[in-house]
Amino acid sequence: MFTDPSQPRLSTNNPDEDPQKQTELDREEDPVFAQEQEHLSRTYETLVKMAASFAAKIKKLDAEVAADKEMLADELTGNFASMGEAFETYAEYATANKNIDLCNATQELNLQNLEKTRLLLEQPYFAKVSLQYKPGDAPKDLYIGNAGMSDENYKRLVVDWRSPVAETYYNQENGPTSYVANGRTIKVDLKLRRQFDIAKDTLNAYFDTTVAIQDAMLLASLSQERTSQMKAITATIQKEQNQVIRHEDVPVLLVNGIAGSGKTSVLMQRIAYLFYRQRESLRPEDVFLITPNPVFSRYIENVLPDLGESNPETMTFNEFMATIMPADRSRGRADISLESLQRIDNAVAELVFDPNDFKDIVCEGTQLLSAGQIRQMADKFKRIPAGPHLVTLMREELHKRLSSRLKQMAATERAQNEMLQLSIQEQVRIFHETIEPQNENEARELALTYLNDRYARAFDIVERDEWLRIDRIGMRLLGKEGLLPVEWAYLKMACTGLSNPNAKYVMVDEVQDYTTAQLVVLRRYFRRAHFLLLGDENQAIGNHTSTFEEIRAVFEASGESVQECRLMTSYRSSPQITDLFSGLMPHDDRMRVSSIQRDDIAPDLLECPDRETYESELARVVSQAREGIEHEGRGLAAVIANDRAGARRIASLLGDEAIALIDDNATLPASGVMIMTLEFAKGLEFDHVIIPDAREEVFGDNRIDRNRLYTSISRATNRITLLAPGSITPLLKK
Repeated sequence: MFTDPSQPRLSTNNPDEDPQKQTELDREEDPVFAQEQEHLSRTYETLVKMAASFAAKIKKLDAEVAADKEMLADELTGNFASMGEAFETYAEYATANKNIDLCNATQELNLQNLEKTRLLLEQPYFAKVSLQYKPGDAPKDLYIGNAGMSDENYKRLVVDWRSPVAETYYNQENGPTSYVANGRTIKVDLKLRRQFDIAKDTLNAYFDTTVAIQDAMLLASLSQERTSQMKAITATIQKEQNQVIRHEDVPVLLVNGIAGSGKTSVLMQRIAYLFYRQRESLRPEDVFLITPNPVFSRYIENVLPDLGESNPETMTFNEFMATIMPADRSRGRADISLESLQRIDNAVAELVFDPNDFKDIVCEGTQLLSAGQIRQMADKFKRIPAGPHLVTLMREELHKRLSSRLKQMAATERAQNEMLQLSIQEQVRIFHETIEPQNENEARELALTYLNDRYARAFDIVERDEWLRIDRIGMRLLGKEGLLPVEWAYLKMACTGLSNPNAKYVMVDEVQDYTTAQLVVLRRYFRRAHFLLLGDENQAIGNHTSTFEEIRAVFEASGESVQECRLMTSYRSSPQITDLFSGLMPHDDRMRVSSIQRDDIAPDLLECPDRETYESELARVVSQAREGIEHEGRGLAAVIANDRAGARRIASLLGDEAIALIDDNATLPASGVMIMTLEFAKGLEFDHVIIPDAREEVFGDNRIDRNRLYTSISRATNRITLLAPGSITPLLKK
């Protein structure tokens, strides 16, 4: 049963009747619609009351905590006159701190519940399942939403979409099924699977189905124009996507999906799922998301917050490299062979530090420790071979030496005079109060605090092992003049043990664009993390990037098993556009591809006999795209150029300031036409894509050009236009 006021059904008895009135009549005559609207109204009313209750509890507890702290400040006075009185004072402090901790925990729970109720007030739920647990028992109705919530009597109002029982909805088949909870397989009979179109407390439509061949909510979602921000797909997750999202936790999961199969959406839902399943232990800072470019990072930044979760650490590969390398060294070629990295491992195994491998520790223009002092310290450990263990010992010793050096400086008149000349603002920042030392010991202690603040960067230099001359070591070991960034990073990890052992998950999107060397660096740096790798072999558009076979080999070389999932359904593009880009795939894969979208506009391939006609046609196509978007008041169109120079030429040719040229620092507009390179378009989607130069000279018959054309075409959802000054590439004519 499908009731949708936006698609009114005409009366067969009176064709002149107002369609909207007929729709309202259908609603009134539909008992199921009335029952579901009544349930929604009750649920919404309960959520409103709960939100008010949580807000009141938060306000009340804030006032109580403030009053308690004031009382404690008045009543608790330190008494350390005797051992017994000291113990009593410590006990009073401990009790007070325990009460404060308890209040903080309660307040945190109230805040979390308030946030969940506010999330649900936008859409209380999006689905319902009726499950029969035992033959003869009445089915149990469960409503599924973006967060789970129970009322004050512990009755479940809404089930979180990530809970085990919600999998019965995403399996998409009525009848006997099962789910796993707390290690037990629970068998049930799915009697009803119902989807809802809900806004706040208003039910717009519901849809019952047994198998999601024609998923009404999915089709409605896919028909919406593209926007500048990705949205969560929670309500429309399909069965093959759900298998990835809820996949068991494994060391490496490799997802190979065609363009438009929802890989990035699945990635974001997977992160939300992991946060839910490990909500007591997994924190956002434990998860790292490596994205293709800064534009893409901004495109996905609202997905998890809209689901009530915090974003993980998100960065591009270059931004990751900048965290472990000097600022001027983090960018550069990454096409290093695995043999080159193996040479580094072999060389480090025989490494002995040379006197010239160390450099001075200088901070704020002051030399705090010299290279000679570091060399002398290394001699203390000469029986220990160079490598992470030795560097760890030296790092600990350097921290001690640096602390000792600052203590010596704090005793000098110069340091104490500098401290006394600090402005009031600086005194308050460093000491949390203004200072006036009463004796020499107090002056020395305050000066040490000042120096620790001033030279804090020196301790970072020690911790980051910046006292080692990695370039010098590399040139000596490898016999070459300079190191490429990936070589430098790998050598530093091999020498010092540089890594992030606390990271639990690393997600790499567009993994087909990484070289094997880059993946080895990520694997070694995040040495204890589980990896989720998502990509499409047909979108590998750079030279020297890894094949999926090579990606597997990189992680299997670390002794890890790699499990793989395939996503072969296109949810983005119309069947005509899907046919166009899938025709560029290998034959066996092409035969497995399908599109869930409805038919739309046929691809438009324009061959222009001369340059003047070409420029005129390009201007016309772009102008029509912009006029269509302005008429609708929404939608995105992209002119995807082959490179940055081509993008600038197109922008100059069109000469329209209303058309945005997207670069590293740009954010996608909410609607309109933009010009960008394929580098920035990757991972994004647009209602209309215009490929301005589809000649054979641009898209020749080789793997990279074929993949570039596949990737460019597959950015389009509803409409694709390809132009060429002359003949269109034979890749499409085939």
